[in-house]
Amino acid sequence: MSTPPPFRVVQWATGTIGRRSLRAILAHPGMTLAGVYVHSPDKAGRDAGELCGTDPVGVTATTDIEQILALDADCVLYMPITFDADEVCRLLAAGFDVVTTCGRFHHPETTEPGLRARVAAACAEGGASIHSTGSSPGFITEAIPLALTSVQRELTGLTIDEYADLSRRPSPELLFGIMGFGGPAQTADPSRAAYLRDSFGPSLRLVARALGLPLDDLTAHAELACAHTDVDIAAGRIPAGTVAAQRITVTGVRAGAPLLTFRATWYCTADLDADWRIGDTGWHLSVDGDAPLEVDIRLAVDLDRMAQVSPGYTAHRAVNAVPAVCAAEPGIRSSVELPQIIADFRPRGSDPLSSIP
Repeated sequence: MSTPPPFRVVQWATGTIGRRSLRAILAHPGMTLAGVYVHSPDKAGRDAGELCGTDPVGVTATTDIEQILALDADCVLYMPITFDADEVCRLLAAGFDVVTTCGRFHHPETTEPGLRARVAAACAEGGASIHSTGSSPGFITEAIPLALTSVQRELTGLTIDEYADLSRRPSPELLFGIMGFGGPAQTADPSRAAYLRDSFGPSLRLVARALGLPLDDLTAHAELACAHTDVDIAAGRIPAGTVAAQRITVTGVRAGAPLLTFRATWYCTADLDADWRIGDTGWHLSVDGDAPLEVDIRLAVDLDRMAQVSPGYTAHRAVNAVPAVCAAEPGIRSSVELPQIIADFRPRGSDPLSSIP
């Protein structure tokens, strides 16, 4: 049997996640880079390799969507900071499948009705499909829970704890300006809880529906904890008595009781005035059922290298999903509708059937 042609893939946006995705496309044995879309005029006309730190590859970036639409490509990896429905619908209507790290489509039934209708119409027009994925939400809220519940016949509850040690992140504007670390311990901003509910709630609903236990409601709340003593972190100083950690909990409720819970704990020190469990950067999953499980997944990276390595956790799952999304029926496709995402580690240029007896 002959080797199938590689998927021709477009990288849309080259921010932190997009650059890592671009590198993965270039190295993938079953993919060819067809084009690159960028938002900054400073990046237009530059070689894709230059944008992601590799040797030149002969593909130049563009800010013109018409140039992208004119390409002979199979799939677009859509990774901008801000989701644009007009862009996505044009890509789908033109026949491009789309894999995106923008979390609008984890649970199609609860996607905003107007957006869902527009995207579904574009998929039908172009015979294309779209899928949202990433590390969190995505990998940790869908792939792993579905795997862990596959050994259960009764499920009382499942909790996902996400931990992020931000002490070595040299981003004062993010930590102090946006997230409020080092500030007064006032009531937690309810908008932050609402944001995580909207981001992670669809994944929880998807898993619950797949298990035959649809949720009745989603709740979310935020909590703050303060440093016991002055703490010096890479971004600056957090004085004693000011915010040094925050925890946001999103709970999927069924029959009046918590069923699925996602809890994010972001911290700059473990020496807090609150009795919280503080884990290493990564995740802890607790499954309460007739086959109970406690699972730790630690990001085995030095904190000083976390900013360099962590984008791969999000970008690589999206890249690995391309073959499944391209093979899917047209429409908005969730994790439960796609086959298991399997990475392809063949050396470039090898025959994928050569190792099959």
